[in-house]
Amino acid sequence: MSLLFRRRPSNLILNRNLFASVSLAHASPTPSNDSSQTPQTAWIQQTKTVQLSSPRVQKSFFSTQSSKFPEYEMPSVTWGVIQGRKEKLVSRVIICDYLKSLGIIPDELEHLELPSTVEVMKERVEFLQKLGLTIDDMNEYPLMLGCSVRKNLIPVLGYLEKVGIPRSKLGEFVKNYPQVLHASVVVELVPVVKFLRGLDVEREDIGYVLQKYPELLGFKLEGTMSTSVAYLVSIGVNPRDIGPMVTQYPYFLGMRVGTMIKPIVDYLVSLGLPKKILARMFEKRAYILGYDLEETMKPNVDCLVSFGIRRDTLASVIAQYPQILGLPLKAKLSSQQYFFNLKLKIDPDEFARVIEKMPQIVSLNQSVILKSIEFLRGRGIPADDVAKMVVKCPQLVALRVELMKNSYYFFKSEMKRPLQELVEFPEYFTYSLESRIKPRYQKLSSKGIRCSLAWFLNCSDQRFEERLQADYIETESMGPSFCMGGKLEMPGSDIVSEEEDESDDEILYRRTVSL
Repeated sequence: MSLLFRRRPSNLILNRNLFASVSLAHASPTPSNDSSQTPQTAWIQQTKTVQLSSPRVQKSFFSTQSSKFPEYEMPSVTWGVIQGRKEKLVSRVIICDYLKSLGIIPDELEHLELPSTVEVMKERVEFLQKLGLTIDDMNEYPLMLGCSVRKNLIPVLGYLEKVGIPRSKLGEFVKNYPQVLHASVVVELVPVVKFLRGLDVEREDIGYVLQKYPELLGFKLEGTMSTSVAYLVSIGVNPRDIGPMVTQYPYFLGMRVGTMIKPIVDYLVSLGLPKKILARMFEKRAYILGYDLEETMKPNVDCLVSFGIRRDTLASVIAQYPQILGLPLKAKLSSQQYFFNLKLKIDPDEFARVIEKMPQIVSLNQSVILKSIEFLRGRGIPADDVAKMVVKCPQLVALRVELMKNSYYFFKSEMKRPLQELVEFPEYFTYSLESRIKPRYQKLSSKGIRCSLAWFLNCSDQRFEERLQADYIETESMGPSFCMGGKLEMPGSDIVSEEEDESDDEILYRRTVSL
């Protein structure tokens, strides 16, 4: 079979006479036994046995019968089999017909280089289908059909599996971010993974992060990602916490500082939140950065004010429960306000004071609230007094009834105190029975000291020991009290661990956010 070559430029095409004379000059001097053999055909026979020195050149021959193929008269500079313009057009038509038969619309492939044969395209389609992609997925992003199985698909998918994306999830990953199939593993993917590791994202979390936010693989390292991290560190975020923040909410790496992150920080600072407190908030709940400032945050703050929350307490409310900035707040506040008024006999003004002290109540299930209320009423405490107890110490409605029972029975059987003391100091239920109430009460009993609940419970261990050593019981002063009962675990909330050498702002944040 003769090999076809592209037409050389016209100024290099040899005419037949010159070609024949060159051929005669190279013809074998040995007479041929075949009288019909011409010098020209003898030269062609000779070229069949020539081994060319260049490794890129294939051993080949070509026909001089140019009349059969008027487009191809001489070989081009590139040796080998090259598809001509007509052959390419024919192949493209055949491949497009094949894709149409599968239900794939090839319109977007008009300017894309397609494989030379329909067999190669069939291989690509079948590979993508085995990966879990459907014809609809291919129609969503038909450019994936321009990716070679061996040069693009296998290297990229193999690397994604290596960094932690399960093979069973690769199809879903490609559906979410098909552009990854065009990426270079060495030039584009590896640097992003190294960047994430440099932010202290754990190796085992890389796959999880990329599945949550696959577009990270298309970002430039010196662009948005670097500036976002640098700005957060500049306001006080601990660099060691950037990795956990990325794992929790990687989307902030794609947020522009000037148009998204900084406006949120500036607005919250204007409400009275120090940047140091904001930094702690972001470290624990990075998803706050994803709340829309104009459509969610500002309307929610206005909503709090409209329900009676005082402006000077807004910073405290947000510090205690940062998620309140992203909730469908008006509906939740309306529902809880009506419930507190109907079931607990707490009016809207008192409800606002409750929210100021414990904003998590806006998301607390009403059946959970009723359990603790019914327990208190079942102990013979009048409904009006129960309402006063809740307004004074809203944490009561989030306590487990089992723990309240144990504390109550110790109060009645061991301490033998009147119920009125519980009404005056409902915070009693928020302290641990085993680690605080019992040990301190036993020390008081051994010394014969008679005092109020607040006197021996609402102070630190050190202060309690100092009081025991004193010669008299000091008068309880009004003013800021010690952290009531320590931490309370709200349903679905995280408990922030205590750390040494914390600043006053950090201690305030730890105490409030853990309630």
